[in-house]
Amino acid sequence: MTHAIVALVGTLDTKGSEYRWMADRLAESGVDVVILDAGTHDPEGFDAEIDFPREALARAAGSDIETLIAANDRGAAVTVMGEGAAAITQHLLEEGRLNGVLALGGSGGSSIAARAVRDLPIGLPKLIVSTMASGDVSPYVGASDVTLMYSVVDIAGINQVSRVVLGNAAAAIAGMASAHAAREADPEESDDRPLIAASMFGVTTPAVDAARQRLEQLGYEVLVFHATGSGGRALESLARSGLLAGVLDLTTTELADDLVGGILSAGPDRVTAAAAAGIPQVVSLGALDMVNFGPRESVPGHFDDRLLYVHNPTITLMRTTVEESAELGRRLGNKLAGQARTVLIVPRGGVSALDADGMPFRDEAADEALFDAVIEAAGGIPVIVSDDHINDETLAHQAADSLHALIREHQGEA
Repeated sequence: MTHAIVALVGTLDTKGSEYRWMADRLAESGVDVVILDAGTHDPEGFDAEIDFPREALARAAGSDIETLIAANDRGAAVTVMGEGAAAITQHLLEEGRLNGVLALGGSGGSSIAARAVRDLPIGLPKLIVSTMASGDVSPYVGASDVTLMYSVVDIAGINQVSRVVLGNAAAAIAGMASAHAAREADPEESDDRPLIAASMFGVTTPAVDAARQRLEQLGYEVLVFHATGSGGRALESLARSGLLAGVLDLTTTELADDLVGGILSAGPDRVTAAAAAGIPQVVSLGALDMVNFGPRESVPGHFDDRLLYVHNPTITLMRTTVEESAELGRRLGNKLAGQARTVLIVPRGGVSALDADGMPFRDEAADEALFDAVIEAAGGIPVIVSDDHINDETLAHQAADSLHALIREHQGEA
């Protein structure tokens, strides 16, 4: 029977005794352990063999440990050791010697661990026990399937609380890694349908559901990403991975949050990865009529005179203005201009459930500014201008059929 292999990634100069305790718990669970020392100074409290000492991690990142010590720059050291840990975990994966990664730490150790696992594939277990897990965890999770566990107490010795928390972490990664090893040894029959990534929001759900059903009838498997910032980043990451046959980006709302300062921005690079990777894509303007904020009282005061809609107790939506809509059209159009294997769909009947006739965000002037700007900026690509609302089934089927045609054409070129 093949044992699962878990990489322990940590700063053994400050957390050596804790990592030694964790290594013992994993061994008791029948898991093989590979140790990566991400500290810059001599290990303290770790008296077992270190598979990849600190010197190896520094070298893997193109540096050396003496330089890091001499510089005495903690931020730079964290960056270098994170890069080194990422290079080594990738190497272990390529050699078939990795079924999971476990790390413990505060802000620095968590940052190193997050970099170590960031580029590992979805489905490979990644668990970080962190003092930072009760706050904003997006810097550590990013667009990956990282599991975070709050340490409750600081990771400073084994005590009555840490023994329970860290023991649970060891049991969790042992179970996940063993399941991963079993899948690798006896993989299930694979689903070889081409993959499509689609973007969706609550107010564009009917469109994406109808398009997804049509694409599934055409022989694709559709992965739907909720356009909440992290969802958009995950979609972009998957597009860069080369695993997709196409992208159905009907919901580009995260661009509005990036422009105006909402809470669900996916960053300025949203709607760029598919084109850069040469992947066929159909793009539309879903939910570009709104910017997202938290509870009503959290909306910045300078927006008090704007049209606001309380979507639920935790989300407040703000209607984009004519000027903002025009800028959004220009930004999106510029991203798409001249791109091969790209089609833009403009739904003149409205871009979200709240932008339909009789609904609170219906604003024909703002929509026209968006439509005119995106069509003008998106030179050199096919543009389908429809009188339908984005959630009309006919438009959804047209989007799915257009993407299918682009993929077939791309396959013919290959």
